[in-house]
Amino acid sequence: MITIRKSNERGHFDMGWLNTYHTFSFSNYYDPKHVQFRSLRVINEDRVQPGQGFGTHPHRDMEIVSYVLDGALEHKDSMGNGSVIQPGDVQRMSAGSGITHSEFNHSKNELVHFLQIWLMPAEKNLTPGYEQKFYSPEDKQGRLRLVASPDGRDGSVTIHQDASIYATILGEAEEVEYTYRPNRYGYLQVARGAVKLNGQLLGQGDGAEISPDQTITVVGRQPDTEVLLFDLA
Repeated sequence: MITIRKSNERGHFDMGWLNTYHTFSFSNYYDPKHVQFRSLRVINEDRVQPGQGFGTHPHRDMEIVSYVLDGALEHKDSMGNGSVIQPGDVQRMSAGSGITHSEFNHSKNELVHFLQIWLMPAEKNLTPGYEQKFYSPEDKQGRLRLVASPDGRDGSVTIHQDASIYATILGEAEEVEYTYRPNRYGYLQVARGAVKLNGQLLGQGDGAEISPDQTITVVGRQPDTEVLLFDLA
């Protein structure tokens, strides 16, 4: 079974400096039907105005993955990491026993548009950690590129949960296929563009919960469509 979550059904807040959509309950948005999906706790689609951002704040016991679509996101944390995350970069931060960090739009002129993804860790009180890797558009074109996994295989970042994240870029009519094993659940998020998922049309910001033991086919319906696909215990 595939259950569609339309973009306009998400929580939405426009605070001027931040325009944000929440797939799952977060901050002032609460929907008892959409608190989390398996270990996937947050998918926030954020657009932050130039020079604005999230001041220093704490996290603990969460695996946080940032995926930038446009612009540049500046990151600093209490582990001493400082970086600028740009399209193609995947950042993983394990909050573990506790960290503080800040995120700001690095540009003084352009929006930054990114997805912030949180997964519940398999264990609490882990040692905090940080990782950032780049995946070129060519590496994702027409194929499912593994970008996060529990064992860091195939050059992916390592997350402390039995979950894998794939990214793909599809041209119009280009397709990828994925089979979920028994007891493995899926989530698909359209980051930009549009796709047909087993014949159902999904646009930018739409998502889909996927039940175990089935094969899905994702077909691009617009040029440069970008999709994230999750495989969850």
